[in-house]
Amino acid sequence: MRFAAASRGRPCRAARSAVFAVLALCGASAQALDFKSVGASPAILYDTPSVKGKKLFVAPRGMPVEVVLTYGDWVKVRDASGDMAWLEAKALAARRTVVVNAAGSRIRAAADDNSAVVFSADKGVLLDLLEPAAAGWVKVRHRDGQVGFIKSAEVWGE
Repeated sequence: MRFAAASRGRPCRAARSAVFAVLALCGASAQALDFKSVGASPAILYDTPSVKGKKLFVAPRGMPVEVVLTYGDWVKVRDASGDMAWLEAKALAARRTVVVNAAGSRIRAAADDNSAVVFSADKGVLLDLLEPAAAGWVKVRHRDGQVGFIKSAEVWGE
């Protein structure tokens, strides 16, 4: 009977399962996070992909953003607080930064809790991303030149 039902325009269970599997795989690959940073100049964030849209916010230079969607010369981004807006793609830089999301984070000489503390950073501090996360740690540089490792759970944008 299932075959007969499928022939009347209703997909059989196996076909539905195959479709859901393909959609799940597509969704999994689409969830890879793509982070960029605002370039050397502050960038205006809009509610639509147009300079005629409502200006929502001025993003400071170096601010990390998650790229959600690219539409021509425009990019829809999410900030550390989860808000989404549009900005011109040319406002983004290849240089990557992260923002500290925990008060009094310790940046260590090595990717180890027992390693010496190089410096501390308060919540909201921007750090240059030198190496992506490995074993729960990210290598970063402060604007004054100090380099070290911070737990990846204590930063956003990596």
